[in-house]
Amino acid sequence: MNTFEVQGNQKLKGELIPQGAKNEALQVICAALLTKDKVTIKNIPLIRDVIKLIDLLKSLGVEVENCENNTYTFKADNIDIDYLKTHKYIEQAKSLRGSVMIVGPLLARFGKANVPKPGGDNIGRRRLDTHFTGFEKLGATFSYDHKTSFYQIESKKLKGTYMLLDEASVTGTANIIMASVIARGKTTIYNAACEPYIQQLCKMLNTMGAKISGVGSNLLIIEGVEKLGGCEHTILPDMIEIGSFIGLAAMTQSEITIKNARCDQLGIIPGVFKKLGIQIEQQKDNLFIPSQKSYEVTPFIDGSFLTIADAPWPGFSPDLLSIALVTAIQAKGNVLIHQKMFESRLFFVDKLIDMGAQIILCDPHRASVIGNNRQYLLKPLEMTSPDIRAGVALLIAALSADGKSYIHNIEQIDRGYQNIDERLNKLGAKIKRIQI
Repeated sequence: MNTFEVQGNQKLKGELIPQGAKNEALQVICAALLTKDKVTIKNIPLIRDVIKLIDLLKSLGVEVENCENNTYTFKADNIDIDYLKTHKYIEQAKSLRGSVMIVGPLLARFGKANVPKPGGDNIGRRRLDTHFTGFEKLGATFSYDHKTSFYQIESKKLKGTYMLLDEASVTGTANIIMASVIARGKTTIYNAACEPYIQQLCKMLNTMGAKISGVGSNLLIIEGVEKLGGCEHTILPDMIEIGSFIGLAAMTQSEITIKNARCDQLGIIPGVFKKLGIQIEQQKDNLFIPSQKSYEVTPFIDGSFLTIADAPWPGFSPDLLSIALVTAIQAKGNVLIHQKMFESRLFFVDKLIDMGAQIILCDPHRASVIGNNRQYLLKPLEMTSPDIRAGVALLIAALSADGKSYIHNIEQIDRGYQNIDERLNKLGAKIKRIQI
């Protein structure tokens, strides 16, 4: 089992360049299945989930070339659709939640696809109804085997239609978009997710010859085309990693510059951390976080506790609530963290309490954090990473603690953060990757 040995209470200083966005990468890589022509994608993060998806595409027959500087080319002109029936495919797809996004492109291009219940973070129920209900509205026939947890879907020819999504699912919206771009006729998607990653997917598809309008809104109109061509696409910096670095800087009293952050795409993320009292200076397209001895929470106008809650874009990302929670531990003031979208995502806070944090877990969705304003450092602890974001939150806590901590199951962290130990060590952190 791989483990991080973390020596805490180290101040960091220097520059960090955020990796490419994981959530965008999983979508745009799958979009390469929509054409026989070569697709070039730049700034791909070489993290565990993305590497697994690339390997899955290779197994399907996609010709993949690793160029330079995190750039890959994909050519899907010789797809082996029968590979979907193999045991190896089932094992690959089950280990990766992003595997569900191959279904839309394969259904659109080959008229059929199947996928086992995908893996991913254990953060509560993450249903796939939006995906398959959308496919059905486009004219596909769907079946689900409860014994094997296997989804199968097929259609002779998809037809455009109007649909109102029951939830603004990011992956569901992406999958339906990819199924619709070469369907016959016009598709209207209302209550569509509109995250920057969805916008990036739409821009990429339009470059390939798709006709998508309403990009950036929750109402997308797609005019189906006969076929798509190749393109060149660059992935955005990962906003979740940027938010993680902001929280890290505050908790460890570090001075960090986040380079090439695409500040125009960060939405309310910097503003939420500023409400926690963190100083953030925008310098062109960089974010500078100075070392702070203390940071004070800004309560609501009526004096009530600040509440930080997740919401679909342009709200605060649920992937950053774990970071906001751990950052609030050393703030001056009180914060209520309200995780609305996943019922198991706050279950790592018992480890923070064991480290000395003053947190009341009100229920599976709410945690009240009483900031201690650096009156004492957190205690070191041996703990296990339950999911990607909670794992990084625990890493931030360990880096701020007074002593040596151990974090097990760091494969979860590796799923979302590329070489995080090496990158932070260059700034002065003391993180060792060991096997126990």
